[in-house]
Amino acid sequence: MVAAVLVVAFAVPAWSFTRTVVLRSNGDPFSAKATEWARDHGLSWVVDHTESFWYSRHQPRVGGVPKGGIPRVAAAGRAAPVRHRSALPVRPVCPAGIVPIAAAPLPGEGVWQRAGRPNGDVCFAYLRPDAIHTSVIAGVAWMDMHHLAATLHNGTSVPGSGPWRAGPSIAVSDYRHVVAAFNGGFRLDASRGGYYTEGRTVRPLVAGRASLVIYSDGRVHVGMWGRDDASGPAVASVRQNLDLLVDHGQPVAGLNDANSKQWGTTLGNKIYTWRSGVGVDAKGNLVYVGGPGLNVGTLAAILQRAGCVRAMELDINPEWVSLMVYSGSSPQTITATKLLTDMQRPADRYLQSGSRDFVELDATHR
Repeated sequence: MVAAVLVVAFAVPAWSFTRTVVLRSNGDPFSAKATEWARDHGLSWVVDHTESFWYSRHQPRVGGVPKGGIPRVAAAGRAAPVRHRSALPVRPVCPAGIVPIAAAPLPGEGVWQRAGRPNGDVCFAYLRPDAIHTSVIAGVAWMDMHHLAATLHNGTSVPGSGPWRAGPSIAVSDYRHVVAAFNGGFRLDASRGGYYTEGRTVRPLVAGRASLVIYSDGRVHVGMWGRDDASGPAVASVRQNLDLLVDHGQPVAGLNDANSKQWGTTLGNKIYTWRSGVGVDAKGNLVYVGGPGLNVGTLAAILQRAGCVRAMELDINPEWVSLMVYSGSSPQTITATKLLTDMQRPADRYLQSGSRDFVELDATHR
């Protein structure tokens, strides 16, 4: 009887694990699926302790320089010369360069480069996130929202509960005008906030939380829910995640408090790992930051230096941080380029079905 009980006790979770992690194909790597399964089955504390132990012993090295220097955007991603400039608009006009944080800036550090489609309204820049870990490179993307429209896509697990009009991948019909896509936030049970889209409240919105708000006309706003934005017929989607990192153009207080839960509890604010964040500048344009070797303080510092008046953290860990820009117009010709080549997920991540939510940006000058 004891043996039978033990067999059942182990067989049921073993079958659940095998079905979810081994047999299910949703584009996520094995490690990510195993971690998600553990969190869904009451083992978050095991995952949290394991991640904290691992990352605390694998922090970025002090000093050094990045191999190969500051990245250059591939030639195919830069705008081609235009002979008759009066006939075509010249876009994007990238903002002023980002003032580097590390001493003795490298050639090209903080300088914007056009990326993606020739007139896709996206610029990339690269810089080191602090003056100590000088071999680490973070990527920054600036997106001109005067010519782009945003859509929140819904993953099979986050938020789940489909079907959705904007499902877990970019629709083939969007290939000809999709410009960029980037990751969403934490799992909803860890986000300390809510999720609303397509007229459905998946998780109640929380006043005071950092919120990525998408309006029905495609405009995007980042702010504090209830102060900067509120529910209304023009609001299409709200993705909340933790508290603001940047407010009134400055990093908020308490970012160096390692024990604060305002910006997540799994790794602590001082642990350096892959992190991402998004904000808006004074003209309403989007700024995305992603890269390795970041804590909440250095992430906020880059967002602020890149011109954000308000900004929030998105997802963390190498499995989830990714921004892509696109060119091409059909399944045969579309190509995706990563913000950073060492982002773990493949370039076609958002072209395939995925478990997490993400934001798609499309050209409005179709």
